Amino acid sequence: MAFAVFADGSANLPKKFLDGISLLPCSFSVNGKEEAYAGDIDRFDAHAYYESLRHGTIVRTSLLNTQLFLSQFMPKLKQGLDVIYISMSSGISGTYHAATVAAQELMEQFRSRFVHIVDSKGCGFGNGLLAIRAAQLSREGMDAKAAARVLDEDVPHTCQYFTVDDLNYLKKTGRVNGVTAAMATVLNIKPILYGNKEGHIVSCGKVRGRRKAIESLVQKYREKRLEVPSPTVFISHGDCLDDAETLAELVRGVTPDANIQICQHEPFSGAHVGPGMLGLFFHGKER
Repeated sequence: MAFAVFADGSANLPKKFLDGISLLPCSFSVNGKEEAYAGDIDRFDAHAYYESLRHGTIVRTSLLNTQLFLSQFMPKLKQGLDVIYISMSSGISGTYHAATVAAQELMEQFRSRFVHIVDSKGCGFGNGLLAIRAAQLSREGMDAKAAARVLDEDVPHTCQYFTVDDLNYLKKTGRVNGVTAAMATVLNIKPILYGNKEGHIVSCGKVRGRRKAIESLVQKYREKRLEVPSPTVFISHGDCLDDAETLAELVRGVTPDANIQICQHEPFSGAHVGPGMLGLFFHGKER
């Protein structure tokens, strides 16, 4: 490896994609009890987790702190490796800022080394796709500074569109107000959300009914996708596998040779989007 690649549990990556990627744990509390999610999505019991949310379990998430980054990055620097960390969006978490503070401190201490924090402007596979790309560049022998430029240029092309089944989870984090959430529930309104250029989660549409929401995600894919052979497409879901498989089938209707990966959605950001979250992630023309 030309440089060390770090991501964290929010990257949503199954084990088969973790070659060359070190994952940092995400911390959160479940009904006041502290827990850490190390990123092992293959062992995560999504049904039990999202079912508990449906029954009122309160989950509160914490940002990754500067001390964690210092402790994890320093051994790699001592080995003579540069470091690239793919962070969840600065628009939804203070984690990016904490990582940049650590990077600045470490580069002052290790003046011949390079530490770069990529602001993915996303979460889930929104930063997972970039971590996979970073590990590929490292395996190919690209130096860290050149790879950092490539990854930063990839950020605006990492598309992430999703819908949620219940707006009340987003209401709890201030994404929508209580009246909007209540009206949407009564009228069966489903929002179409995405990570914008600033890394904020915003609405780009709303439809009535789950099927139309899924079709709207596919329409975004149709509009934004790159014309490349065998594109890689990730789908994550908050305990709604049938909907994820329907989404995959419709995506194949657009690009039959697509390499589609379906995975349960990780618990860290899952606490904010709730059960029924359905997300589509791919490299595209623009966000």
